[in-house]
Amino acid sequence: METQFHRSILQRIYWIVAVKVISRTLLSMFTRRRVTGKENIPRHGSLLVISNHLSFVDQFLISVNLGRKAVFMAKKELFRSRLLSFLVYSFGAFPVRRGGILDRAALQQANQVLDSGQALVMFPEGARNRKAELRRAYPGSAMIALHNNVPILPIGITGLEYADIKSPLWNLIHRPLVTVTIGRPFHLPPVEGKATKKDLLRLGDHIMEHIAELLPPKYQGYYAKHRE
Repeated sequence: METQFHRSILQRIYWIVAVKVISRTLLSMFTRRRVTGKENIPRHGSLLVISNHLSFVDQFLISVNLGRKAVFMAKKELFRSRLLSFLVYSFGAFPVRRGGILDRAALQQANQVLDSGQALVMFPEGARNRKAELRRAYPGSAMIALHNNVPILPIGITGLEYADIKSPLWNLIHRPLVTVTIGRPFHLPPVEGKATKKDLLRLGDHIMEHIAELLPPKYQGYYAKHRE
């Protein structure tokens, strides 16, 4: 029994490593990558990583460039497919329910990840934006950052919206340029007393503005207007 258990663990580690190697290879084959700001990534300790959301591939792109183990909050729908659930689980993801209902189980798991000193990756917009423009953040990222008082690492991604995962030949020929810009870590300003929904929305905007600063104006969307 113990031997089978150890074999199962080794097989899982093997597949996780294999998936990451394959992901890195495919990204190199089908895109041209430009990554800046890697020196800003804290190598140890609790860290909340936040990014704009252009494609399903975002989490693979972040994972291969982050340089440290990270756990992702991923929409619950991805776990309905056996293949997709295998891929997202391989990258350390756990499901979160989107929408107006607070997903307490996901929040608790996110807090546990940060309590254990790991990196947690979130997409504050809650869903990928097909127009590649920032939408206003849901309050979840602000709630988690405020509760855990951890450094927040902003990442801005551009160009991935031009990659078409349904047409690998097109990607292989054109290899769209994908940029990953990693900003400096920051902390949320303190809130007196218990944070209200208004506080969380304001802090969510504060988080997203750090992402907007890393993006060209055409990607800034809501936050281009919000910053005027």
